[in-house]
Amino acid sequence: MDLESNYEIAPTADFIYSRNFTRVALQFPDDLLKDSTRVVRALREQLRSLRKCSTENSGDNNKDVRLFVMADTTFGSCCVDEVGALHADAECVVHYGHTCLSPTTTLPAFFVFGKASISVSNCVERLSNYALTNGKRVVVLYGLEYAHSIKHIREALEEESRLSQSKSKSEIHFADVKCSVMNPSDDHNNSNGLVGPASDCADNSTCGTRPANSYSIGGLTWSIPDGQRMEDHLLFWIGSDNSAFANVVMTFNGCDIVRYDATENCLMTDVSQQKRILKRRYYLVEKAKDANIIGILVGTLGVAGYLHMIHQMKELITAAGKKAYTLVMGKPNPAKLANFPECDVFIFVSCAQTALLESKEYLSPVITPFEALLAFNRGSQWTGEYVMEFRDLINSCPVEVRNGSEARFSFFHGGYVEDFDLQEENGGEDNEGTLALANATDKVLQLRDNPKSVIKGTAKSGPEFFAARSYQGLEMHHDNSSPEPFLIGRSGRASGYENEKSKQEEEL
Repeated sequence: MDLESNYEIAPTADFIYSRNFTRVALQFPDDLLKDSTRVVRALREQLRSLRKCSTENSGDNNKDVRLFVMADTTFGSCCVDEVGALHADAECVVHYGHTCLSPTTTLPAFFVFGKASISVSNCVERLSNYALTNGKRVVVLYGLEYAHSIKHIREALEEESRLSQSKSKSEIHFADVKCSVMNPSDDHNNSNGLVGPASDCADNSTCGTRPANSYSIGGLTWSIPDGQRMEDHLLFWIGSDNSAFANVVMTFNGCDIVRYDATENCLMTDVSQQKRILKRRYYLVEKAKDANIIGILVGTLGVAGYLHMIHQMKELITAAGKKAYTLVMGKPNPAKLANFPECDVFIFVSCAQTALLESKEYLSPVITPFEALLAFNRGSQWTGEYVMEFRDLINSCPVEVRNGSEARFSFFHGGYVEDFDLQEENGGEDNEGTLALANATDKVLQLRDNPKSVIKGTAKSGPEFFAARSYQGLEMHHDNSSPEPFLIGRSGRASGYENEKSKQEEEL
């Protein structure tokens, strides 16, 4: 496929020219960075042609458009890097490649999904055959790089259905792409962002609250008839096994899911490996319940509502009697997080497609905001539903402060754990007698036959953690203020220092 069509040079130039942008940031992922120079050259030629036609017709002399290529993104490449774009004083961002279509906060964005090759006939054959044998209603989801071929797949499927002699026909729904143009979202509590159809994407008023039978994930949106449930549908995914597919598997874990690999032209019916991730996530939730110091990792600075989510996590952690620290470090990795050994668990606030981090290589678990709500909300239970998008939590899961005085059972300690109460630390009216009585009570509990029957949880802070370490760093003797005498080190070459030569001469 040629460069003009794959990178949508003409629509991109029309978007830039129609809105009178003069400074535009072009965001490329690492795998498409090799084509950045040719894309910039083609865009300049197209913009020059549009400006020339406008000058001849109206006589307006428009300013030149400056294009900036962003190679290394601050966070995940699927999100719009507004921080990097603002460094260049850009007025908009053109995003190329895989994207999560998360709403932006300050800059408008134009998305170029790309056009991956696919065998339409083979895909239609696999889809129709599996839909007939399964018998369920089918919802077709796909990677955005295959959005250009969905129209042809739908037409070929309708043609095959008309020519088919079989009486049994399955009901197949196709998801639609939200839009390719996104304006900044002023309403951070709106989980939809700009989710209207392509014709309505430029109008924020079209994006209201989704109906109960309307669903949206990964830049796709679809609706099912009233009275039907998503669990009764079969999800047919067209694309590779990437973060977007993992998002679908985790969110709709109660549905039957199959995946059509367009590169191999084969149908994958076994997604048990992806669903096994839920067991791992439940393990991390139970482990997070015993954490005392929580680190909040800021995984995005551009997705609308991220500040609201961070404040909500702080309120949740404080209400649970734990300590919270906010960390901004760009893309997290095990080496970066190892610099914060005092944190028992980290909460990663990012877009839905980068929220799941494989925590086996990290010293401490990394969980999502949804898992934090399950772990720190006393009495909450996991029903099997999994929410990847943190903006959905802002609307549906407000922070609930529950003063649970009863001890809870910890699977890791093998006994009941009494969570820390902030009133014990912040209660200024407590006198020494009350504190002494509390300490004596703790000692009595420890002298019982089973000392682990009730474990008292203590919420430590960062300074308390380092004070309890055996290694405190270099010892500084402040009592002796006089400096130590200096010593002259070795001089000369490594083959023979001067002091060594003098010793050899004395021996001779």
